[in-house]
Amino acid sequence: MLQFIYSQLIRLLLPFILVRLWWNGRRAPELRRNWQERLGMVSPAEGAVVWVHAVSVGETIAAGPMVRRLLARNPGITILMTAMTDTGLAQAQKMFGNQVRYAYAPYDTPGAIRRFLNRAQPKILVIMETEIWPNMIRQCRNLRVPVFLINARLSERSARGYERVKGLAAPIMKSISWVAAQAEKDAERFRRIGVAPGKVDVTGSVKFDVDIPESVRQASIDLRERLKGRPVWVAGSTHGGEDAQLLAAHKKVLKVHPQALLIIVPRHPERFEPVAEKIVKAGLSLARRSRGDDPSEAAVYLGDTMGELMMLYGASDMAFVGGSLIERGGHNPLEPAAWGIPVFSGPHVFNFETIYQRLLNDSGVKLVADSDELSNHVTQLFENEAERQAIGSRALSVVEKNRGALDRVVDGIIERV
Repeated sequence: MLQFIYSQLIRLLLPFILVRLWWNGRRAPELRRNWQERLGMVSPAEGAVVWVHAVSVGETIAAGPMVRRLLARNPGITILMTAMTDTGLAQAQKMFGNQVRYAYAPYDTPGAIRRFLNRAQPKILVIMETEIWPNMIRQCRNLRVPVFLINARLSERSARGYERVKGLAAPIMKSISWVAAQAEKDAERFRRIGVAPGKVDVTGSVKFDVDIPESVRQASIDLRERLKGRPVWVAGSTHGGEDAQLLAAHKKVLKVHPQALLIIVPRHPERFEPVAEKIVKAGLSLARRSRGDDPSEAAVYLGDTMGELMMLYGASDMAFVGGSLIERGGHNPLEPAAWGIPVFSGPHVFNFETIYQRLLNDSGVKLVADSDELSNHVTQLFENEAERQAIGSRALSVVEKNRGALDRVVDGIIERV
């Protein structure tokens, strides 16, 4: 009954969702492109199709090494990557070019999912992390398409939420074929909300298997040379509510290190313009990457392009990972850690609790309470290169010693196909 009510509510909301899509498309025309795919009308696929669903940019990046490994192990398969957001698809296209196929994920109505499955005919569905849509999983079960949750994580807060709607959640969880959980705590929570114990394995996080292509390494070297030896720190994946704090921190850093540069990279492209305005209003000189501005003399360099955060981390001396000074839950700290640079985050990192705990255990990350504490640490590390390198080495060591989840995940997928 709850599944029926959920489906009817989604159907009722669909016209409003489409109107909102059209409305938002006035400023971002890419949102209107291929909108039919959101109703399941995708081009038919050929061969053995592995459907990889990653909700947005972060999950798409995490899926990258897995997709490359799957293609290397079985060149005959067709990878169909879907995302809910235009930025997620743009990131995938930048990573894979014509190696894989792309589409927007269908909205979670029975009809849209059924149309999608009938056209794409996937052999399996691989969902990155915990993007659980009831009709998506139910329709896959009806058509005997196995559903794998890969790199799966589940916070205690989310687990309690699923328990409150157990009548809806439990049948969906029982339909999942395999959960590759990041940690035992995640695995226990998935079992608690209804996934059969025999279908849950702890594989570790594939995000430790960070893949930095040579082209990205070279681009970071080229940018670093343009910065002429300036001290540089980057704030990546920032959200509303953090910008003012980060700019305030940078102003304090500039009092001690007047040549310092802050590279700030908003998480979502619709925030590029508002952040640019905040920088100017704060009285800081601005260079924008999208316009090809020279960052060598600016106080702040705005990373207002898509898919370049990894490169910008590599061009910096240390990194702050956003979504953590507010109660957003944080973002992936392993991307800067893989460059061997010090990593800072705010106190709210519950989305990546296992990863942060491993970094904290080895002193590979520093959690700061506010902008004052952040500016103090940045200032101190600019003054102490040896300490900066030591902290960065510890962060990189955590990444290196936790690699291996990717092989376990790919083996698990291939063995179950």
